[in-house]
Amino acid sequence: MATGTPPLVGTIVGTDLTVDNAGEVRDFYAAVIGWEFEPLTVEDHDDYVMKTPGGEWVTGICLRLGPNADLPPQWLVYVAVADLEQSIARCLELGGNAITPVKDLEEGRSYVVVQDPAGAVLAFSGPGPK
Repeated sequence: MATGTPPLVGTIVGTDLTVDNAGEVRDFYAAVIGWEFEPLTVEDHDDYVMKTPGGEWVTGICLRLGPNADLPPQWLVYVAVADLEQSIARCLELGGNAITPVKDLEEGRSYVVVQDPAGAVLAFSGPGPK
């Protein structure tokens, strides 16, 4: 995606795995899938950008610290929405829950982790606060 171009609404725009033992899990996926990794410094620790052997970004493996301390220890899928506040409101109206506050992502975008009425977890990614 070109810088400044908003992602297509409804598309998966990223995935992350947030765990207490990111280094061990990073090494596990590197060994069983063949992913390579690059450290990404967040506050006072490193998270990891996981890449194909050709260098293409695949996912992130993050420590449950700092801004990620309240994320569930599972693969988290981020889906683009047109209006983050509106999507959160509809989620709540339809029996879902917001399980994190809205957080800044990058390039003027924010995200929130929600839970649907069945208990499944997903993140909405949308334009940041206006």
